[in-house]
Amino acid sequence: MKTVVIGTSAGKSMDEIMAVYPRHKVAVDAFIERGEVIGIGPLVGGGNLAIFRTREAAEEFARTDPFLVEGMVASYDVRDWNDDLLA
Repeated sequence: MKTVVIGTSAGKSMDEIMAVYPRHKVAVDAFIERGEVIGIGPLVGGGNLAIFRTREAAEEFARTDPFLVEGMVASYDVRDWNDDLLA
């Protein structure tokens, strides 16, 4: 089982987003280096999605990612995902 974090955009301007982006990238890179994030990025039509190997990693990300902490994401949901295709 994997866990996803699904976020809803807060409708911030590109300038506001880019001001936070460098801190967000540092956070994402740390999870990638630890092998905990499988995929991450914006959804077509708005919002964003991150896929994690464990619920613990997803919850840590949700507590610490600058995009979530600093209001670039209006709301988010942490959900377990039964990924039957990938191990």
